[in-house]
Amino acid sequence: MILEGFYNINDCYSMTRHGPGVPAAPPQRPALRCGRSPRLTTPAGPLPAGTRPVAAGTRPVTTRARPAAASVVPRHHFQVREGGGRLPECGCTMLLQLWGLLYSSYVRFWLKWVVRLLTGKCELQRVLHGQKEGARRTLGIEHSLGSSKNKVLRNALHVDEAEVEKCVKDVMKEKKIEQKDIRFKTNLHISLLQITGYKKLYLNVENLRKVPYDSDNEEHEEQLIELWNLLMPHENLKARITKQWCDIGFQGDDPKTDFRGMGLLGLVNLVYFSKHYTNEARQILSRSNHPKLGYSYAIVGINLTEMAYSLLKSGDLKPHLYNVVSGLPQMEHFHQFYCYLVYEFDKFWFEEEPESIMHFNQYREKFHEKIKGLLLDYDAVLTLGDKKKP
Repeated sequence: MILEGFYNINDCYSMTRHGPGVPAAPPQRPALRCGRSPRLTTPAGPLPAGTRPVAAGTRPVTTRARPAAASVVPRHHFQVREGGGRLPECGCTMLLQLWGLLYSSYVRFWLKWVVRLLTGKCELQRVLHGQKEGARRTLGIEHSLGSSKNKVLRNALHVDEAEVEKCVKDVMKEKKIEQKDIRFKTNLHISLLQITGYKKLYLNVENLRKVPYDSDNEEHEEQLIELWNLLMPHENLKARITKQWCDIGFQGDDPKTDFRGMGLLGLVNLVYFSKHYTNEARQILSRSNHPKLGYSYAIVGINLTEMAYSLLKSGDLKPHLYNVVSGLPQMEHFHQFYCYLVYEFDKFWFEEEPESIMHFNQYREKFHEKIKGLLLDYDAVLTLGDKKKP
């Protein structure tokens, strides 16, 4: 129906799933490339049956018949469409960009005008009253405000926590909504807190990531020793620099070198999981010593910190955080998501049974895509909670 069909939550979601300060854009998926035939330089071993010798620098020619389909299917560079199927990137991308321009500058305005005329409600009212609390509502508000040509509405996405209440009043005044509409005021206040809180959380995580591990910093050293004591309660460290660190999955005798990529954030996450899910952490550490399927526990943990960080930065984590907390997301919520990744990756690794640790990057990327797929769900809630032990 035109009354409700005008507002497409899928459209708004694709335009608001971006990180802090990053322009909205439709989700891009890996393109399927059609490679070119390699050129031969020197013969390598006996030629296959049916192949005649060719000169160096030319492409191999065989007498085998090519599949019929291969002779008629053009070799386009394909792009995966969000709703399924594939489109040639060349012309269709330009058409999509043209449609996006027309929609944002002309079509959307008239659609909003018609729907408001029929319903008596503006787009913000329809979203706040028609969508349930959480990602569906807040992503809709984020899209509506960001797409508005009204400066007051656009600026609502960039207010600080202390300015949210005043911002809500300004928006209601601008849209001629009565201040006594408590439902509208409350719901908009919650959504704006979630939006500004997400950006603030990203900045806090980024700042912690930029703090390098300092072995001369007493607090840093205390956290590192705490990690050891949580994971290895019955074994004392013989020295600060020792091969014993390899027992919990560090690469060498001094763990500080392994924190270069994620800084102090990597250590804080490892300690958080070990402190709040001690039994699970110890069991996963034990499983990581499996003779065939083993992996470096601490190194993988730091790698998963990078995964959590990248999902937060890209905006992919919005559905989860908007569903988990009704207000300002905190660092605690980021740590909890990290714990979920550690637990689920260990389970995923043993279910996949890789041939060796040399295939880690392949399976890590596969797990990454799995998590991103789960986060496409508007109702996504990825927390460890009371999970059973691995």
